[in-house]
Amino acid sequence: MAAFRETLAVGADGIEFDVRLTRDGVPVVIHDSTLRRTGRLPDRVADLTWAEIKKVDVGSWFAPSFANETVPNLAELFTLFQSNNSTLYLEMKSESPSEQRALVQACVRAIDEHAFQERVIVECFQLPALKIVSEIEPEIKTVALFEPSFTNPGVLSDQRIISQAKDVGASALALHHRLARESLVRKAKDAGLHVAVWTVDDPAWIERARTMGIDALITNNPAVMLAHR
Repeated sequence: MAAFRETLAVGADGIEFDVRLTRDGVPVVIHDSTLRRTGRLPDRVADLTWAEIKKVDVGSWFAPSFANETVPNLAELFTLFQSNNSTLYLEMKSESPSEQRALVQACVRAIDEHAFQERVIVECFQLPALKIVSEIEPEIKTVALFEPSFTNPGVLSDQRIISQAKDVGASALALHHRLARESLVRKAKDAGLHVAVWTVDDPAWIERARTMGIDALITNNPAVMLAHR
């Protein structure tokens, strides 16, 4: 939550964050599938209850000043952003297709409870999960996530990326910066798709984004990027 409060303090346009389900079905905001890196525990998020995970210190690994920071649940994050108009990119993370529907249902429920349908943009690498979002709540915008394929680069041709996004009803692409080639961005825009690029910390991307027509940049350091905007 300290990181999210900082984004508000520096005036970022919004945030991007990852959501997983605990064993008892609570959507929590955490990137990794386990607590090994940030909580120094081997446990999987999916194997812990919300009562168990909320007691874990996930801040000390980063710096002593963040000791006792804990994993927030999605409702807590939404409450923090209730009093502003920030854009919220919610990435759903699941380990298998069988987990997707429960995760989608939990996220949509939280979005509805906070009346954030116009502010939350749901993204996922597992594109079928985006179809489930649209089935449950058609007004929620969805974003198809893509990263480079090292084993088969041809899979990620411009047209294939656009077709896959359109097939699941996504309104935007979120591209790893190595995929943000001019031809793809142009074709995506021509197809009516917005384009976001992640993760870029070099201010040179700001002018590049303007030139290429990229709609959003996702960064680890919004203060630096904003200073150059």
